[in-house]
Amino acid sequence: MAAKYPGQVNFVSENFGASKLAERFGVKGYPAVFVNDVLVASPRDFGYFGEKEGSGRYAPWRDAANQAKFRADLTRMIDLILAGHKDVVSREHAGDSGSLRAVASLPHLTLRDLDGKPIAAEDLSGRVVLVEFWATWCIPCRSTLQWLGELKQKYGKRLAILALAVESPEAQVRTTAASMSGDLDWAITDAATAQAFGDITAVPTLFLFDATGRTERVLYGAPPGLHDEVTQILEKLMQR
Repeated sequence: MAAKYPGQVNFVSENFGASKLAERFGVKGYPAVFVNDVLVASPRDFGYFGEKEGSGRYAPWRDAANQAKFRADLTRMIDLILAGHKDVVSREHAGDSGSLRAVASLPHLTLRDLDGKPIAAEDLSGRVVLVEFWATWCIPCRSTLQWLGELKQKYGKRLAILALAVESPEAQVRTTAASMSGDLDWAITDAATAQAFGDITAVPTLFLFDATGRTERVLYGAPPGLHDEVTQILEKLMQR
């Protein structure tokens, strides 16, 4: 898009958690799109994994027609701002929010692992629980999953790790799981689970719950400091 406006528009990509604009607008997920300092598309606009009809403006995102609609809308927003009509763009998006529904505690689970065994929140009681939403097509997810295997080896039964795949062919999920740590609980996410966690809009997304099931932290993406941050949180949780 920026290439259509040489010398007038610059494209800037910011990691989640390191964006002052995202912090200012209360954006709790990604992707989010800003034109200057106007939030023109929030994570919910692109829908959540498992969504069939799509209630977001551009959902389901994999539909070519929705991608074309987004490009057209974004072009219009850029044109308006370049023409000096930022006020129009701001009014149109005044009610937009980047916030996702907060998850206060570990949701009720109805999933089965890759061996067909039920995964129930009750079975995780008394342990710190880490839930990672990932996809076979997500390159950063693979290194994150390898690291999660190392965490499981370190903390053993005190830590439960659920690796929940989204929008990924079962055969590929099984291949990935077979090449990783067998100590993780591997499963394929359904729509109900995605919604129970507050709508999963991007991967990787990591939820960390304490031994009582209370949400300790939600982390989006794979920023450079992810491993250190989670490790520090886990050390504190294990001492409670």
